[in-house]
Amino acid sequence: MPNFMEQALDYAAHNAPVWLQPTVSEGRQVWEQQALPTRKTEAWKYTGVHNLRQPYAVGESTAVALKDLSLSLPDLGAYRLVFINGHYRAELSSEELPEGVELVRFAQASAEQSAEIAKYLGTIVSKKDHVFASLNDASLTDGVFLSIAPGVVVDRPVQLVWITASQTVAFTTTQRLLVLAGANSSATVIEHFAGVRGEQAAFTNGMTELLVQAGATLEHYRLHLEEGAAMHVGGVHARLLANATLNSFHLALGSALKRIDVVVDFQGAGAHCELNGVYLPRGEEHIDYHTCVEHAVPHCTTSETFRGIVGDSASAVFNGRIHIHRDAQKTRAELSNKNLLTSTRAEVNTKPELEIYADDVQCAHGATVAQLDETALHYLRTRGVSKAEAEVMLSFGFINEVVDGVRLDALRAYLRPLLAHRFSRDPQLARHLA
Repeated sequence: MPNFMEQALDYAAHNAPVWLQPTVSEGRQVWEQQALPTRKTEAWKYTGVHNLRQPYAVGESTAVALKDLSLSLPDLGAYRLVFINGHYRAELSSEELPEGVELVRFAQASAEQSAEIAKYLGTIVSKKDHVFASLNDASLTDGVFLSIAPGVVVDRPVQLVWITASQTVAFTTTQRLLVLAGANSSATVIEHFAGVRGEQAAFTNGMTELLVQAGATLEHYRLHLEEGAAMHVGGVHARLLANATLNSFHLALGSALKRIDVVVDFQGAGAHCELNGVYLPRGEEHIDYHTCVEHAVPHCTTSETFRGIVGDSASAVFNGRIHIHRDAQKTRAELSNKNLLTSTRAEVNTKPELEIYADDVQCAHGATVAQLDETALHYLRTRGVSKAEAEVMLSFGFINEVVDGVRLDALRAYLRPLLAHRFSRDPQLARHLA
């Protein structure tokens, strides 16, 4: 295994809380026994990691204000925690939480809290199938544990913001979130990844675990809004018990390397998962989404929709797999991936998969790759719309259905103008969509 993370691994070995040391030690042992994926690794066939082969320093704490970083965060009416380069910033955060909701940082956990975290941490992640999950364990010094007590309905979203700020050397940060949604509880969690404007050699290794207990409902949003030079390899792993509901939305702007694995494991009958996503690489950016939904029990449902718009010389990968086990009778599952190429140089590799071993199921899957509709472009232009405006309007319309499915009004209002400006290099062209 290359030593590009050697400093971060050594830092974790000496600075992780005592109770976390077994996790760090085991993670390092697994990591050092594995090899970085190559183009010959099936799950990484279209995504190279050669850009990672450089030494990375540990992200340093910075006391600068957000305005000095030319960065503003949306007001989503949420309880908010902010980390810059992996370090917690209390003055930018709001820690007041309603009764029945506990938010604990790993680095400050009491003996009782650390025992509770250790009980669940890493229990739903396969280190063998996800090589960078072991790296996350091995470099872990802090993280966030969000626990919602049974029956509690959280009145406002909980927003976790992870910011990378420029430094003079290439640096890395490790993100870890563990959510335990107690039985019959209801909560909304927003993960917001952002970077400071300008080129920066930052590598984020992020992992989120969502444990949704019986009858609980969890709204989960993961927003990747980092700058173009950033690199992020991350994963979201969820386990659903009986009659649980997970509504998860993913958004990724492009960057030099972005690979996100999403794994949903049904372990209780009657559970439901809605999994939606949008990815928007441009320039020479690259985005790779791999999703895997494991239906191991009967009477569960999945609705999965991902849409991508790929421009310039950018590339994207989508691999969506729904695995229906032998005992998962009465399963209903749908998987759809649609892609729009706005340039003849843009590229997408899509592979929707259904693997079915039960005989009483309703399943469907499909994928499309297309370019802008010339007839629609012509229609708009004959009505006085410029070519540039028409392209922006059609591009936004391609993902509008998915964006409109965002249940949180404040977040949807924040995303619409952000995405509209993403499609147009001339901000004036986005005025009709914001």
